[in-house]
Amino acid sequence: MSATVTETAGTAPREEARPGLLERLGDRLNPLVVKEVRQGIRSRVFWVSFGLMLLACFVLSMVAYATSRDSGLKPQGHGFFFAYFVCLGVVHFFIIPYSAYRSLAREREDETWVLLLLTGLGPRRILRGKVFSFLVQAGLYASAVGPFLLFSYYLNGIDLPTILMVLGLGASWLVFLTVAAVGAATLADTRMGRALVHLVLLGLLGLSLVYALVAAYVLGEQGYRALTSDDDFITFVGFCLWLMLTYGWLLFETAAARLSLSTENYSRGPRLAFALQMLLTGLILVGMWTVNDPSTKDVMPVSILGFLCLVFTGIFVASDVDGQARALRADTRPWSLLRPGAVRGFRFVVLLLLFWAGLCIALFFLSNTRHNSDALRLAVFVAPAYALLYLSLPLLVGRLPRSDRLASPALVRVLFFVLVGLAGALPPLLAVLFGQKADEPLFNLLNPFIGLDNFSDYDYSTDEPKMTLGMLACVWLVAVLTAFAADRALVERERRAHAS
Repeated sequence: MSATVTETAGTAPREEARPGLLERLGDRLNPLVVKEVRQGIRSRVFWVSFGLMLLACFVLSMVAYATSRDSGLKPQGHGFFFAYFVCLGVVHFFIIPYSAYRSLAREREDETWVLLLLTGLGPRRILRGKVFSFLVQAGLYASAVGPFLLFSYYLNGIDLPTILMVLGLGASWLVFLTVAAVGAATLADTRMGRALVHLVLLGLLGLSLVYALVAAYVLGEQGYRALTSDDDFITFVGFCLWLMLTYGWLLFETAAARLSLSTENYSRGPRLAFALQMLLTGLILVGMWTVNDPSTKDVMPVSILGFLCLVFTGIFVASDVDGQARALRADTRPWSLLRPGAVRGFRFVVLLLLFWAGLCIALFFLSNTRHNSDALRLAVFVAPAYALLYLSLPLLVGRLPRSDRLASPALVRVLFFVLVGLAGALPPLLAVLFGQKADEPLFNLLNPFIGLDNFSDYDYSTDEPKMTLGMLACVWLVAVLTAFAADRALVERERRAHAS
């Protein structure tokens, strides 16, 4: 009997070994990342760029070695660090984003995008895989140039914190450019549109490369200690990082929405990202205001920047396609504004405008009162009226006609820029033709540029603001009537789209 027990115990099945950490991470990893990294490493572009970059860094190192022997202890680290960073910057800020753009654009041109959707990954996971795969390739380039950048530290003239600061800001700029390039690949559907996007992207990537190199040179020249001692510089860097983070997220969600099906709730992601961006920005500003206690004049830049972001981003949200939302009376809950449709998009942006207007007014009264606060108060109150007016006007002009061509999202967005340009250029010209000054208040009452400047100006001869409360009420009346008419026009088109 003991032999039988022993035999049975010997034939008992063993427990299967648990998979290791790398195997579990590999199972959870986006399969598109592995595919794109393998394909990218095998490409000719990768090896040519990688080889030329290493060759350039090696030649620079030989030059640095030769000059250091001749010049002795003369500091040369800053110059050679910038030279190494140029080699890395050409790859990181031009080749990597452009390759990411071409990868997704090729999928759409060759009509292989449908095959990717059939894998069940979904647009968001596919785009995330595209972005992460090219960031992995960027990491390979950075790991190759890293020793050369560290070598510049031993040449004197640049400290290690400065090197880390430049590389950290450069990494943030790389992520933003890669996300923006992937998003640009989703903009056009026709061949002519893709060619135009291609040319514009090449120009913008070239400008972004120049901007990154100039910023790296200035940061390396000033040094870490000189820059971090300046509060304005820290605020500016934090503001730029926040813009790159939030707008990178917004661009990613917008690209995923453009690649989604029309039957899906494609607008939820971008609108939610847009709302959270403005909400978190407002909370950060309130925190900074309570700590720093700034003056009333500091409210105007915050107000103008906020309304510019709201209007330029909001015109893309409010010019959605008609008929994509459910019937207007079917769901009146507040969160239904995140669903598709031009009406819901317009009302969503108007709510954000009112939120930002209330925030700026609260910041104004929380600030230290200085001279000319009456004129600044008028400017703070009139800024949301200009934003509401020029958000509603192109929607009203584009959606009133019966023609669906003029009401298309692309033409409405073009009409927005045309109307803003005409409103800024024609009133000063008419004022000059009638023998008045170019900044005459009555002629420029609805001018979003000169009008806002007039409301913030102070007439010292009369010891009163240049503009009056009656003019402020007139601008608000025109803005509210235009917004109401645009809302009614959008409602009518939505009903007609549902009825057809």
